[in-house]
Amino acid sequence: MINTLIKQCKLMLDVARLPVATLCFDTSFHPDDVRAMHRLFTSPHPKYKVFGYKQLGVALIDLRRAGAADHVDHIIGKADAATFVNKARRRGYTLAQIDRNDHVDAIHDINTSLPTRQGRPMDASYREKKTHFETQRHYRYFGAFNKQGKLVAYCNIGRFGNFAAFSQLIGYRNNDGVMHLMVNEIVHLLLDELRAGSGPEFLMYDTFFGAQPGLRQFKTMLGFAPYRARYSLR
Repeated sequence: MINTLIKQCKLMLDVARLPVATLCFDTSFHPDDVRAMHRLFTSPHPKYKVFGYKQLGVALIDLRRAGAADHVDHIIGKADAATFVNKARRRGYTLAQIDRNDHVDAIHDINTSLPTRQGRPMDASYREKKTHFETQRHYRYFGAFNKQGKLVAYCNIGRFGNFAAFSQLIGYRNNDGVMHLMVNEIVHLLLDELRAGSGPEFLMYDTFFGAQPGLRQFKTMLGFAPYRARYSLR
């Protein structure tokens, strides 16, 4: 009982210390899906019922602040993230926007390249080969390619209002810095769009709470920080 009370007090203290980000869902991007995502994000947390599902420890980059400097400069010193980004560039990896239906086999190979990730078995949806992917207008789909032109990683990123969020980010496991490059290049793209007046203010990569230490480190390396999210819908 005492240990439980101590943990709860520590959680409340950690929550109180989190900076607050105001994230606005905008149905103009996609009425049905944006409303569905708002319901999901604000539904009760499965463990901490008094909080929303995606409210505590949300992993965000405030692009308004990151835009004050080059993002590689922004992350230098955070566990050598820039070293990984530059390594991937030297080894010839590139990022491009893709139509996933042009890469059905390659995506399946990536999805089934490991039986477990983050200490958990791969979900059945990844093990089953999809023959067709639906393209949603408020999403963009990116792939990372090696110098031979092989797809080695991919991600999907949705725009829901004043923020964008990764829904998938997956690749072959190696030490070439491909995933670091992918996130960094996308941040650069979003920064350019924000400066032009059309980009989101925040980029989300799920949450810190519940993530394995390696994934938390990866997020921190690339400039993500934990926030307490305050959501609205219009």
